[in-house]
Amino acid sequence: MATSDRRLSAVTLPGTSGRAVSAALRRLWPPTVVAVAVVVAWAWFVRATGVPPVVLPGPGDVLAAGMDTYATLLAAAATTATTAALGLAAGIVVGLSLAFAMVGSRTVAAVVHPYLIALRIAPLIAIAPLVFLWIGDGILARASLVATMTVFPVAIASVDGLRAVPEEYTDLAESVDASAVQTFLWIHVPAAAPSVFAGVKLAAALAVVGTVVAEFLTLQAGIGYHLFHTAEYLQTSQTFAALGVLTLLGLAFYLLPAAVERRLDW
Repeated sequence: MATSDRRLSAVTLPGTSGRAVSAALRRLWPPTVVAVAVVVAWAWFVRATGVPPVVLPGPGDVLAAGMDTYATLLAAAATTATTAALGLAAGIVVGLSLAFAMVGSRTVAAVVHPYLIALRIAPLIAIAPLVFLWIGDGILARASLVATMTVFPVAIASVDGLRAVPEEYTDLAESVDASAVQTFLWIHVPAAAPSVFAGVKLAAALAVVGTVVAEFLTLQAGIGYHLFHTAEYLQTSQTFAALGVLTLLGLAFYLLPAAVERRLDW
C-alpha cells in the first residue's frame, strides 16, 4: 500500500507542478504582451518622429544607459529598498497595533480614528520639515516619513476586517467556552486576514512612492536622488532607466505580501 502511495505521488506531483506553471503563464502572458506592444510602439514613434533623445530616448538608448550605470542603479535601488522596507515594517506594526486597540475599545477608536485621517490627509512634504528638524535627514528620517504613509491603509483595512467577522463564528466560539484570546486568534485573525493583506499590499506600494518623495526632499541617496540628478542634467536615458528600476522595485514590494497571502491560503 505504501508503495502504491509513493507511485501515486510520483504520478500526481508532476501534474500539479504543470498546473502551477500553466496558471503562472496565464497570469503573466497578458501583461507581457502589453509590455512588448508598448515597447514596440515606443521604438516606432521615436524612429518615425525623429524626436531628440534628450526629450524621448528610444528603448535601446534606455537599455544602454541602464547597462552603463547598472552599478549605480543597483546601489540606489538597495538604498531605496532598505528605506522602504524599514518604513513599511514600522507602518505595519503601528497600524496593526492601532487596529487591535480600536477594535478592542470604542473609546480608543473614537480618539485615534480622526488622527489617522488627519495623518493621511496631511501631505508628506508638509510633515517632512518637522521630521528633519527632530531626527535629521538620514535614513531613519526617510523611513519615518514612509511609516506615516503606510500606517493608515494597514490600520483602516485591519479594523474593517476585524469588525466584519460573522456573528455565528463568535457564537460558535462561545458555545465551546473559548477564551477571548482563543476567539481572537482562531476566529478574528483568520477572518480578517484578507482585509489585512489588502491594506499591507496597498501600504507596500505606497512605501516605495513615499521613499522616492523623501529622497527628493533630502537629495542624499537612493533612486529618488538619482532621478532628480539625471533629470537636472538632462540625462533622459538614465532617468528612464531609473524609472524602470523603480517600477520593478515597486512591483516586488507589492508582490511579496501577495505571495505570502497565497502561501498562507487566506
